[in-house]
Amino acid sequence: MIKKIFNCLPLTLFLLTFTVTEAQQPNKVPRIGYIASDPRAPTRETFRQGLRDFGYVEGQTILIEWRFAEDKLDRTPEFAAELVHLNLDVIVAGNARAVKALKQATTTIPIVMAMYPGDPVADGVVTSFAKPGGNVTGVIPLSPELSGKRLEYLKKTVPKLSRVAVMWNPDSAGTRSQWEETQIAARLLGVKLLSLEVRSPNEIGKAIDEAKRGRVDALVVLSDPLFYLHRKSVAALVEKMRLPGMYPLDDFVEAGGLMSYSPNNGAQYRRAAYFVDRILKGAKPGDLPIEGPTRFELAVNLKTAKQIGLTIPQSVLFQADKVIQ
Repeated sequence: MIKKIFNCLPLTLFLLTFTVTEAQQPNKVPRIGYIASDPRAPTRETFRQGLRDFGYVEGQTILIEWRFAEDKLDRTPEFAAELVHLNLDVIVAGNARAVKALKQATTTIPIVMAMYPGDPVADGVVTSFAKPGGNVTGVIPLSPELSGKRLEYLKKTVPKLSRVAVMWNPDSAGTRSQWEETQIAARLLGVKLLSLEVRSPNEIGKAIDEAKRGRVDALVVLSDPLFYLHRKSVAALVEKMRLPGMYPLDDFVEAGGLMSYSPNNGAQYRRAAYFVDRILKGAKPGDLPIEGPTRFELAVNLKTAKQIGLTIPQSVLFQADKVIQ
C-alpha cells in the first residue's frame, strides 16, 4: 500500500504544480484592432477615453492594433486583412470603407462600426438595425437622414439660396445614399443641385472651381474619409471662393468651415467603446442592436462668416450648439 502511494506522488505533485501555475497566470489581455483614415483625428483619443470609462487602459489591460490609411485609402482592404490575420478579439471600423473591407475579410471576428455614414441595411452590411445578425454591430451617424436638415439650415442662412453644389465621392461606401437623400431634400425645398464627383485629393480643388463657375449660392460636403482627411484644405478653398459651406462634422468647422449639422462625433466613438466592452464580456455582435445618435448639433464659425462677407441670422445663431468666434 505504501509503495502504491509513493508511486502516485509524482503525478499528484505534477497536477498540484500545474494547478498552482495556472492560477498564477495573469488574465488574458484583450486585443482589439482599430482601422480609420486619420491618425490625428480627435476621435482616436475619444475612443481611448471611452475604453478607460470601462476600465481598459491601453498597454496595460488592453492592447490595440492601430491602422490608418491616410492618403492611401485604397489600402484599407490590405489593412483590414492584416488585422484579421492577427486573430483579434474585436475590430473597430472608423469609416464605411473600413466596415466594407472588414466585412469581406472575416465572418467570425466581431466588427464594431464607429462611423458608417450610410445605410448599413440597404448596403447589405447587416440584416436589420434591431437584429444585425452576423459579426457587425455598432453606432451610426444617420448621415443620409440629416441631408434635409442641412439644406434647411443653409436656406435659413442664405435666404436667396436656389443653387447648391454637392461634393461627394461616388466610389465610397455609404456616400451614395447621402447623395440620394440630398436630392430628395433639394426637390422638397425647391433647390437645384450641382453634382461634384470627387474621387481623389487632386480633384478637390477642381471641383470647388467648378462650383464657383456654376454660380452656386453655397456648397455642401458629404461625409467621406477623403474629405475628412483634407478638411482644412477643403474649408480653406471654399472660403477662398467666398462660398457658404455646410459640412458633415463639426471638425470641419473647427478647421475653418462655415457650418455643420451632425451628431456629436466624440459621442459616437465613446459609444463604440461600449460595444467593444459588451463583446469582450461575451455578447454576440449579431445580437447587439445598432444604435443611432440621440443628439444633433449645429456648429457655426463666425470668423469664417465675416471673411466671406456673410451675416448669420440671429435665428440660426440662437439654435447653434457651438459658435466659433
